[in-house]
Amino acid sequence: MRQAYKPKPVNPVNPVKKMKYKQTKTISIVTLGCSKNQVDSEKIAAKLSPQYQVIHESYVADIVMVNTCGFINDAKQESIDTILDIVEFKKQKKIEKIIVFGCLVERYKNDFTDEISDIDAFFGVNDVEKILNYLHIRKNAQKPDYQRILSTPSHYAYLKIAEGCNKLCSFCIIPQIRGKHISKSIDDLLSEAKYLVTEKGVKEIILIAQDTINYGIDLYSRPMLAELMNKISDTDGVEWLRLHYTYPSKYIYDVIDIMSQKNNICNYLDMPVQHSDNTILEKMKRNHTIEDIDRIIDYAKNKNTDIHIRTTLITGFPGESHKEFNQLLKYIKKTKFHRLGVFIYSHEENTSATQYKDDVAHKTKIKRMGNIISNQEKISLEHNLKKIGKTYKIIIDEINNNNAFGRTEYDSPEIDNSVIIHDANKHKLEKGQFVDVRITGADIFDLIAEPIRIDEVICGN
Repeated sequence: MRQAYKPKPVNPVNPVKKMKYKQTKTISIVTLGCSKNQVDSEKIAAKLSPQYQVIHESYVADIVMVNTCGFINDAKQESIDTILDIVEFKKQKKIEKIIVFGCLVERYKNDFTDEISDIDAFFGVNDVEKILNYLHIRKNAQKPDYQRILSTPSHYAYLKIAEGCNKLCSFCIIPQIRGKHISKSIDDLLSEAKYLVTEKGVKEIILIAQDTINYGIDLYSRPMLAELMNKISDTDGVEWLRLHYTYPSKYIYDVIDIMSQKNNICNYLDMPVQHSDNTILEKMKRNHTIEDIDRIIDYAKNKNTDIHIRTTLITGFPGESHKEFNQLLKYIKKTKFHRLGVFIYSHEENTSATQYKDDVAHKTKIKRMGNIISNQEKISLEHNLKKIGKTYKIIIDEINNNNAFGRTEYDSPEIDNSVIIHDANKHKLEKGQFVDVRITGADIFDLIAEPIRIDEVICGN
């Protein structure tokens, strides 16, 4: 789960859907946390689909499955609250069974079974076969591993290129939940990308993993992310290829190079910095300094002046005094990241950061997060105002109340800025459509645009 500075709700509770029950029983999969969980849910959904009618995000079905997140305190609480809400529907006899699985169960299975009643089954992150057996899914009916029932709009999808993580960041529990970094083969990923494009109509593929930058080292004895990106970008039908979760290491330079070479690879570098103070970075076990980060950013901007950089920060880490925090604010103002998300630190049991005293008061953490957000809002507005009068290719994500909401290549779904076009019906806009637009207005988070007429494009205006 990532917290963006744009105040969008994370995994909002969908209204209960009234469903007409068919002879085939229904299963709803409610997914919490990150996009990696989304991919897991989509693949499980496909495996269930021969014998069940499978939907996403409804709290009412014959069987409701909850894919949980256990990353940080807020994510854990959201998972618990969602489970309790769904239990209430079971008590009202609107649900026959509740299955809870995923990261939170992997961490706290015994606590779940002891403290939450009315759950019929619990499964960890690697228990897909056990889930299928529990639901009596016939092996000869199961779909191939690359097939999915998408929970995203059909024009974009996430492609998970690896499981687990070998990094030992002191604040992070993910390696203990998900295990070691295991890359998927290039051939398998190319097959999945082709399936998404040809069978699902996907136009934008977003590469994800806990640590994308180390892709391939375990399989090929060398980093292969740039080569993978090159091959996927050559797949017919891939109009945009986007990359998330790039750890700032020496391997990132090849990735920046391939971004600058291929027109359909989005000029979007998602690189978590976490902090600007080297002492705190060392305590975080990040294995890089802020000087390393600056070299990467300078290289990226020199290689490609069009690149937009998104980062993630943690404030309130043990030892972050006013001095370190003020230094972080100065760094944000100096670097002017295009997109920025921020977490407040929380002690996570069994992580090495718990050796340090959690010495920043919670209200101070909240105030510091607010200061970061306030400063980033000013930077975001500054970047957006510079776009007025310029033309961009955007993809339409949604049509709502005759307004079209789209994104440039510099914006990822859900977490980044939107481009709004009014009077969508007049312009005959549709979800999933690419449109060339001219920016006519800007605010902190969004751009206002008008479609460019075909004759304007021909004339070069």
